[in-house]
Amino acid sequence: MGKNKIGLVLEGGGHRGIYTAGVLDTFAENKISFDGVMGVSAGCVHGASFLSGQIGRSIRYTTKYCDNSNYMGIGSLITTGNFFNEKFCYYDLPETLDPFDNDSFDKNQTQFFAVCTDVKTGSAIYHECETLKGEKIKWLQASASMPLVSKIIKIDDNLLLDGGIADSIPIKKMQELGFEKNIVILTQEAGYRKNPNSLLPIIKLVYKKYPKLIEAIENRHIIYNQQLEFLEEQEKLGNVIIIRPSEKPTASRTEKDKEKILETYNLGKKDALSIIKNIIEYTN
Repeated sequence: MGKNKIGLVLEGGGHRGIYTAGVLDTFAENKISFDGVMGVSAGCVHGASFLSGQIGRSIRYTTKYCDNSNYMGIGSLITTGNFFNEKFCYYDLPETLDPFDNDSFDKNQTQFFAVCTDVKTGSAIYHECETLKGEKIKWLQASASMPLVSKIIKIDDNLLLDGGIADSIPIKKMQELGFEKNIVILTQEAGYRKNPNSLLPIIKLVYKKYPKLIEAIENRHIIYNQQLEFLEEQEKLGNVIIIRPSEKPTASRTEKDKEKILETYNLGKKDALSIIKNIIEYTN
């Protein structure tokens, strides 16, 4: 019998997802690797830097640019339709300001999946990214395009938004793909449960052409809470290790305070270090 395939599942959360970057940098520092990584939204963005081997890249650019209006803000939302500025985040930053190591990413044999939501069907698309060069980076952008504050992303015939709408914690998909053992990084503390979306009336107006998308957003909290219950059952069976904040993260989804971002990143490092021996044993 061959070795079990080990998967890594990364939840989103906007700037709260910097917690995940702290965990991933700790993994990288301890030479921990995986057969497959599946990222949702911010988890997808940080997962890419993990696979390119760029320890510290996520926290470096996030703290450097979090209060920069060219990076994100209401101004960008009004002028471009994206709260997180498309040109800055997906072109200027990875190409020039803090270059993404495409060659190292491409050489990495780990399978990498970006989770997006198809706005026409309301279902998840799990796209395997063999490269992020050129326009392929749009899969990262689509995965992290939060509803109401992002334009719908068109890739080929797909119209896409944030993967967290359709599948926030894609553990079942990883298991379906043959990853028998998985580590799941969440960005909410233990005991957290999602509530119905308070912006649903606005969502119904903005996305009236996409009834399946509205339905997915309407049911998201139910599906999410069921996923948490499934995860916890899987953990008891030894199929999953859950890593989540040991206390409530101080960084919000659109955090601009560098100290809070750094605190949340350091919390990820601390929590990962506290169980690093278990992780090394589990992944070997």
